[in-house]
Amino acid sequence: MLRLNFLGLTYLPICQSQGVCQHYYHLRPIPSDTLPAGPIPEVPDPSLDPREKDLNETELRSILGGHFDADFMSVSQPDEEPSDREPPRRLQGAMPEDLLALDFDLQHAKKPKPSKKLRRRLQLWLWSYTFCPVLHAWTDMGSRFWPRHLKVGTCYNKRSCSLPEGMVCKPAKSAHLTLLRWRCLGPRKGGLRCAWIPVRYPVITECKCSCSP
Repeated sequence: MLRLNFLGLTYLPICQSQGVCQHYYHLRPIPSDTLPAGPIPEVPDPSLDPREKDLNETELRSILGGHFDADFMSVSQPDEEPSDREPPRRLQGAMPEDLLALDFDLQHAKKPKPSKKLRRRLQLWLWSYTFCPVLHAWTDMGSRFWPRHLKVGTCYNKRSCSLPEGMVCKPAKSAHLTLLRWRCLGPRKGGLRCAWIPVRYPVITECKCSCSP
């Protein structure tokens, strides 16, 4: 069981790293240690863009199958929700196990052990400092992706997440959304062969307080 002495207080979450690297169709490297994923370099050639006849929503939904997730995908530009840019006001999910296991020693107090109520308050106070929410925002993937708009996550980093300060919120887990990418092969002068192909795009699903580089 972990033990904290008050005062001075020191609580450092355990540094963790989790990485997976893969290439899918050689179109997109997916290193989890660099999430959120950055923009994909594109050749600025209009002849490589899909035409209006290639953007039939019924056909594209059929190609994508059951992978269309309306909560994280949109064909048109969605309205940005203000709450997506700021952390939630209330702590979400279950309290981390390392915080639940904390024991406390109160210095210069009549009773060295806090009451259950005070212990719970101390745990919640520490959790509010170390809590690392995932903030979501819509991203325009460009005309060569369908659906064009994805809701992706980032880790809240406007302050340190440890006491004393020094650690920051970093991606801890990720998932993949399947979408379509317009891919053209062959010579550009009349010989292009273009088609929509499924690709997987990484998104952050969990952030944790970790050691800064």
